[in-house]
Amino acid sequence: MMTTTETVGTVTDATETASGATSAIPEPGPAVRRFRLAGHPVEAGPATHLAAERERLDALTWEHFDVSRLGVTIGAVLDGPDLTTDLPDEVIAEIAQALADYKVIFFRDQPMTSDQHVAFAKRFGELEVHAFLGANKDNEELVRFEKSADVAGYENAWHHDVTWRETPSMGAILHGIDVPEVGGDTLFADMYAAYEGLRPSLRDRIDGLDIEHTFLFTFGAFLDEEQKAKMLEEYPPPTHPMVCTHDVTGRKHLYANRNFASHVIGMDPDESKALIDLVCRQADYPEYQCRFRWEPHSVAFWDNRAVQHYASSDYWPQARIMERASVIGTRPHR
Repeated sequence: MMTTTETVGTVTDATETASGATSAIPEPGPAVRRFRLAGHPVEAGPATHLAAERERLDALTWEHFDVSRLGVTIGAVLDGPDLTTDLPDEVIAEIAQALADYKVIFFRDQPMTSDQHVAFAKRFGELEVHAFLGANKDNEELVRFEKSADVAGYENAWHHDVTWRETPSMGAILHGIDVPEVGGDTLFADMYAAYEGLRPSLRDRIDGLDIEHTFLFTFGAFLDEEQKAKMLEEYPPPTHPMVCTHDVTGRKHLYANRNFASHVIGMDPDESKALIDLVCRQADYPEYQCRFRWEPHSVAFWDNRAVQHYASSDYWPQARIMERASVIGTRPHR
């Protein structure tokens, strides 16, 4: 049976003794990635595999906006487009390309109305209506997250959105309406980098595996048995690859999250749980992340396939009011 200490990451095995203790920390170099910390399923050391993507992003130029990068391979603030207006097709196309390149993009000072929010989101595809979360009272295509002293945030776990659907969302556009002065940041993790940072033996192991996903662990906790049965009939648990190929970029990325992943198809339950946890741990490395600090009327647009996100729940009892439009995608595939 596989154990987490046997399969974590991208380390050269020669740096460890037979007991798992680290014998020496290797000198940084192009052939060296990480070494396992003795007795723990985590690693340290240089993430050298990020260099090529960092250099690729360094070389990009744009016609319709200026860019300020946030993370090494993920995240950029776009300065220029006014999302409250009907942007020309060529600007929308360049925003879509920036999304593909940076995985998540941000805009400041965008006081969108709900109608403007929906209109902008629809430029990228058909919008979904969420089966569980409350909507803007005037527009069911906008999910409204209204947190206060009476309602705390529960989005503080790394996840892709709605993987319990047969066709999860391609991306999401989140508008900060009322945000705390400090706290409530959203973090994003690059799932291409997470996949590419795995040691080859683990990549080979998971490339052909499938995971069943379900809403029962999260939204299902608030339903009675009759409601669960009804929603399971409407949204039966789908199966998605643990490693997917992105429709736009053609790159492989991890596609597993603790919120909705039930089990690996055909695997012993304990082994399945350990493997899912191991794969989900890859989002934890700050080298793969960027962190966005919200201001009133900031907007985040993330690629729901290429990244996972985590909303920090550290602002209670202050208010945090956001609205999200999600663009329907395609079924995940290898």
